[in-house]
Amino acid sequence: MIKTDHIQTCIVPNDILLGEIRKLVAEGHPVKFRVRGQSMLPFIVGDRDSVRLVKTTLYRPKDIALAEIRPGHFMLHRIVSVAGNQPKDSVTLMGDANLKEQEHCRIDNLAGRVDRIFRNGKEIDPHGRTERIAVYCWLLLMPLRRWLLGVYRRTYLRHHNKTCSNK
Repeated sequence: MIKTDHIQTCIVPNDILLGEIRKLVAEGHPVKFRVRGQSMLPFIVGDRDSVRLVKTTLYRPKDIALAEIRPGHFMLHRIVSVAGNQPKDSVTLMGDANLKEQEHCRIDNLAGRVDRIFRNGKEIDPHGRTERIAVYCWLLLMPLRRWLLGVYRRTYLRHHNKTCSNK
């Protein structure tokens, strides 16, 4: 337990936290949590953005979903393809910042779908028109992704991290 001023922060390992989130979503509770990691850049920035995960029975390509890839190993990635809509059918996922790496699991290994992204006090609908256009463009730019992400990391993220550490 870390105690700073009046705020207490408890650090919980991802496998435990995300396992509990999965249980809550399965019970029908929407769950908001802060994202860690950078695999969903530029759409979701780790340690800055939060997402709300909801239960759904229908997953589609371009949805962002929390998947248990292996027991206790979770990924929040975008769905590339869905083989069907039965629990045992296969799903392929890929992080927006990944260049080639994809993960595979079954539909029943998906914990839920992101229906909101929270960034700097603003709520973003990942299925809204602006986000859909941005995702479509990002997918078209796949061959340039390495260089675009390099520039993004060296400019925006470096500036963001400096301003956060100065507060």
